[in-house]
Amino acid sequence: MLIFLYCFAETNPSKPTVTGCLQLLCGVIFTLGTLLTLYITFIKSTLNGNCIPLPSDANRHYNPVQKVAKKPLILIWFWPEDLKFDLDDCKKHLNIDGCRLTDDRSLYLKAKEVIFFHDAIKDDLSNLPRLRRPAFQRWIWLNLQPPANTRRIEGADNLFNLSLNFRKDADIQVRWDLTYNKILGKAPSLPKKEHVVCYIKGDKVADNSTGHSYYKELAKHIDIKVFGGSLSWFQNTNFDAICSCKFQLAFEDLIYRDYITEKLNGPLAVGTVPVVLGPPRLNYEDFVPGDSFVHVNDFPNASSLADFLKRVDTDDTAYSRYFLWRQYFSAHRHPVTDNHKYLKAICSACDFSVRNRDYRVIRHLHKCPGTAGGGGGGISGT
Repeated sequence: MLIFLYCFAETNPSKPTVTGCLQLLCGVIFTLGTLLTLYITFIKSTLNGNCIPLPSDANRHYNPVQKVAKKPLILIWFWPEDLKFDLDDCKKHLNIDGCRLTDDRSLYLKAKEVIFFHDAIKDDLSNLPRLRRPAFQRWIWLNLQPPANTRRIEGADNLFNLSLNFRKDADIQVRWDLTYNKILGKAPSLPKKEHVVCYIKGDKVADNSTGHSYYKELAKHIDIKVFGGSLSWFQNTNFDAICSCKFQLAFEDLIYRDYITEKLNGPLAVGTVPVVLGPPRLNYEDFVPGDSFVHVNDFPNASSLADFLKRVDTDDTAYSRYFLWRQYFSAHRHPVTDNHKYLKAICSACDFSVRNRDYRVIRHLHKCPGTAGGGGGGISGT
């Protein structure tokens, strides 16, 4: 109606032009149709997300599962000794964040690896998963005990894919390693000490163990400050006590190749020289500098060792040589609460899972590594 009024207004009132009005009407209809088409196209493009892309940050926030899904899932089938820690502790204490840990057995079919603690496995294997193992899944055998303290489980051959223990030839080695200093450090100053030689005896240490027997013999020739009482899962958890000593007796209870526990790391981390009893010196030097510790095997008897410690106690130059390695390496305190006893082991499995995808089978779990068909990191060997 408005269009016709416009036509009559623009033409001679006495002689309206119908042709002109029709031309104007067609022009208006064409313009409205074009605008409507553009509007519909814009709406469809917006709904498809092609017209206005989300910012990169918004994209990451919009689909948070995408990042998590890339991390392999590791299932802890048994908590070792029922010692549970927070599933985020690998990142908190060791800066390891490459996997997702879970103890939810309903996720078994989704787990890339499953960790089985040796001491928790029943002799008849009845408490292992009943469901068929997914083709992509690897089973990890966790055992931090030396052979003398490890029971034999029949049927364990050809069952596991990876070994997780203290052995150097294990698939996943559990050890508190030194770290390289990115910048060469200064010559360390001698720490102040209150005692010459110290020894920490845990509640569970047998009086007839190899280490404790040597301690009793050494105590006949030199004064030894003894710390005891109720300590944590590892004898050298009392860092304050260790720090007050020039030398700390880091004696292993049993002697096996590569069986070097946190008793070595404790003194190194706080600036005390460990006096070690365990595997041969060369085995220790596989993991730490040879001038960072004193080995009892370097002396014919306890009396000779006592004389040496007394002499170094009075010679600052000789004592300072045991700290030169600190210019190149650093030792770090490890978590010492009971529930973190197996933190390093489980987190090491997490780190390994990201870097290694090889699949194999441990043929003979109870045989020495290197034999035909044997698996690395088995429980035998001295």
